[in-house]
Amino acid sequence: MQHARSDDPRRTREVWREGVDTLPLANATLGSRQLTVFAQECAPGMGAPLHVHVVEEVLQVLDGQATVTVGDEQRACQTGDVVIIPAGVAHGFVNTATTPMHMLAILAAPIFEARYLPGPDDDDVVFGHDSLRT
Repeated sequence: MQHARSDDPRRTREVWREGVDTLPLANATLGSRQLTVFAQECAPGMGAPLHVHVVEEVLQVLDGQATVTVGDEQRACQTGDVVIIPAGVAHGFVNTATTPMHMLAILAAPIFEARYLPGPDDDDVVFGHDSLRT
């Protein structure tokens, strides 16, 4: 059995991007062999830009409201809603409320890797979240 205590330094909340704090709950560093699990707190208007994983992902809005995009579909989600994202499908989300939104993410791999789709001024980027992959 793997057990990551709440005071484990590998479970430190960190700023993933402006307005988005991430708390790792399970990953290769914490002993997981097949999953990555993390919680995020997103400021109003913030979230995850469009990106793709090679594995399936499940998102759950723990608290708040978000617009979740999966492929060509957008859905308004609220506390308790769950979205299943197939592997290889572009997706992202944004907090649509005026208060912080909390999201739980579960990926079917112990290391977080994503390919972010370029915006008008960006290059295509492959990203492995350091705290989730080491």
